[in-house]
Amino acid sequence: MKCIVVDDEPLARQLIEGYIQRVDGLILVKSCANAVEAFETVHTVPVDLIFLDIEMPKVSGLDFLRSLSKPPKVILTTAYREFAFEAYNLDVIDYLLKPILFERFLRSLSKVYEFGPSQRALHTPTTVNPSSKHPYIYFKEDREMVKVYLKDILYIESMKDYVRVKTIDKQIISYQRISYLEEKLPADKFLRIHRSFIIALDRVNAYTVHSVKVGTMEIPIGRNYKLEALKVLNENNIFN
Repeated sequence: MKCIVVDDEPLARQLIEGYIQRVDGLILVKSCANAVEAFETVHTVPVDLIFLDIEMPKVSGLDFLRSLSKPPKVILTTAYREFAFEAYNLDVIDYLLKPILFERFLRSLSKVYEFGPSQRALHTPTTVNPSSKHPYIYFKEDREMVKVYLKDILYIESMKDYVRVKTIDKQIISYQRISYLEEKLPADKFLRIHRSFIIALDRVNAYTVHSVKVGTMEIPIGRNYKLEALKVLNENNIFN
C-alpha cells in the first residue's frame, strides 16, 4: 500500500514515517510539508493512503481533501478535536489525535484494511490444523484468509481487539483476541509471557528473569506470568 504523509511539522512527519517503516506492506512514497506538494504528488504517482494533517498554512488538509475528485483513503492526523464531524463527512477512514501512539496507528490501519463491525463476529483465525504434516492456522487480513505455518511464527502481540502476528518473513494484523489464540495454539510450542505477548518457544534466542529475546525483538516477561514463564523456559533449556 503506497502512502504519503502530509504535515507542516517535521517532527510529526518523522513520527508517522517511522510508524510506516515498521509495518510490512506499507510503502512511503513521499513525505510532504504542505498541501500543494501533496496535490502534485497524488496527481503524478499512485497513492493508496494519505496521512493528512488538518491545520497547515495556505491550504488546510480539509480544503486539500475537497480538491480531490477521487481521493485515496485518508487518515487525518491532528491536534484538534473540533474538526472531527466535518472530517467524517468527507469519508475519511479515521481521525488520529496527536500525540499519536503506535498502537492507535495500527488500529487506524486495521480500518483501512476494512475490518468493519460486520466482520468482527467471524472470529478468525480458524482452529489450528494439528493433523497436517506442517500445522497451520488461518488469519483474516483485509479480505483474505491468510495461511500461516506455526513453525514460521516468531511471536504474537496483542493490540486490544487485534493481534500482530510476526513471522520469519512478514507480519499480519488481524481482528482477534490474544486469549483466543492462547487457547488454540499448542502449549508445548507457544508460551504467553506477558498480557500482550505470546512467543514461539523454538524461536527463543536468549532469556533473563526479565525478558525473552526472539529474533531481534526483546520481549518483557510480565509480572503475573513470570513464575510459569521461567519454569517453562528452564524446562526447555537442555543444559539445565
